Amino acid sequence: MVDLFGGNPNNTPTSVLDSDDRVQLLDTTLRDGEQAPGISLTPDEKADIARALDRADVPYIEAGSACTGEGERETIRKVTSLGLDATVTSFARGVQNDVDLALDCDVDGVTIVVPGSDKHIERKVGTTHDEVVEKTQALVAYAKDHGLWVEVIGEDGSRADLDFLERLMRAAYDAGADRLCYADTVGHASPETTYEYVARLADIGPTSTHTHDDLGLGMTNVYASLAAGADLVHATVNGIGERAGNVALEEVAIALSHCYGVETAKLDELYDLAQKVAMATGVPLPPNKAVVGENAFTHESGIHTDGTLKDDTMYEPYPPETVGRERRLVLGKHAGRAGVRAALEEHGVDVSEEELAAVVERVKALGDRGKRVTDADLLAIAEDVQGRERDRRVELVDLTAASGGGTPTASVRLRVDDEERVASGTGSGPVDAAVEAVRSALGPDADAQLDSYHVDAITGGTDAVVTVEVEMSRGDHSVTVAASDADITRASVDAMVNALDRLLQAEAEESKPAPQADD
Repeated sequence: MVDLFGGNPNNTPTSVLDSDDRVQLLDTTLRDGEQAPGISLTPDEKADIARALDRADVPYIEAGSACTGEGERETIRKVTSLGLDATVTSFARGVQNDVDLALDCDVDGVTIVVPGSDKHIERKVGTTHDEVVEKTQALVAYAKDHGLWVEVIGEDGSRADLDFLERLMRAAYDAGADRLCYADTVGHASPETTYEYVARLADIGPTSTHTHDDLGLGMTNVYASLAAGADLVHATVNGIGERAGNVALEEVAIALSHCYGVETAKLDELYDLAQKVAMATGVPLPPNKAVVGENAFTHESGIHTDGTLKDDTMYEPYPPETVGRERRLVLGKHAGRAGVRAALEEHGVDVSEEELAAVVERVKALGDRGKRVTDADLLAIAEDVQGRERDRRVELVDLTAASGGGTPTASVRLRVDDEERVASGTGSGPVDAAVEAVRSALGPDADAQLDSYHVDAITGGTDAVVTVEVEMSRGDHSVTVAASDADITRASVDAMVNALDRLLQAEAEESKPAPQADD
């Protein structure tokens, strides 16, 4: 059995990585990630993601496959023209024309994929082991003669005959390849297999690892690879990619930093990078996704909230600021007194012990009905418990939206303090148009940041009711508000108007002069 953890004779595990080790990342979001079903990135989207990767200090960016077509080559050229610090590469098959097409895109390097397993050599390509070796040597030499950085991947390497894979990679390295890459192309390998294969390749020269998550072992096999001597990891942002995806770049970066002190990227750029890729690809982040999921630093349980308020590290492995995030305390059926009091204090609401008990009881009752308690819900409960009347600053009176064959348009009628205002707007869709109309009606009062926008269908069928939850901020204040309606445009505008109303009210309360003490 292979000892992945470098165990000593006393069977005490010892770390195989330390802060002196240098591990680098090659991001393949723009190539392997885009090969996931339903994903197609525009040239501008690829350029934006490449810039974000460069800001995160990712040293290698695979911009695409130049052999795909002229449209893809234009996209790669857009990335190579950005003047990034990263080494920009193209994926290339084991044919000279692919290298020529990559050169035409002005890339810094190529990742050349050649058949590694018998399945690929005999059944996919229809060639022989000797021919694969000879062609690979010639192609590597050609690419190096043209000034390219070269990495060679033996496709389906985890199912290759290991002796042949070693022979192939040694030939590539002798021909001038800068590095070799172990590829678990179908996510088939165990950590033990990965360790064995990578160890053999690492004895030849610098070795990378390319893992997929079909068995849920993508990250584990990365660690097995590094333990065996690999020093570069192929990854994608958010783990997008073919089938179950690739290993997630953000998970590799934080795990190596947190557990071993090995730094691979600027960690505080990871969340913005994840959001950018999720938006561009249309693949939302699962709430329980490590590092970048909505729930990663969100606490509802009364016990956890109380502990977190006393000590930030009580229920988190590392501070959210490490990866560019903030901690959130949310309310629901598991809420406790400490969490509710802290949430109220964030909004400047003081309650007595008796009032707090009543608010907690009402919050739990809402949670028991399956409802997430937003800031607006909490404030409304507190107002009711304390018998306070709140004068609304902004209220939606009427909304009309149309998105027929032309440009989507919307008009709104708002009551702002004692004045009615009417405005219209256009946008990319009816929701966008309605939001523009609201902003036009409110003028400077609409100067708030939409931090998040989330839609959930809460009933089935064609007449489904949807809930729209928004988080908005203005100055030092932020608020979450939810609204439900059969019309997503109405629900969206209701939520945003209510959020703006709460923010403006908080701002007004803050600007009131403090009461003067009696002489």
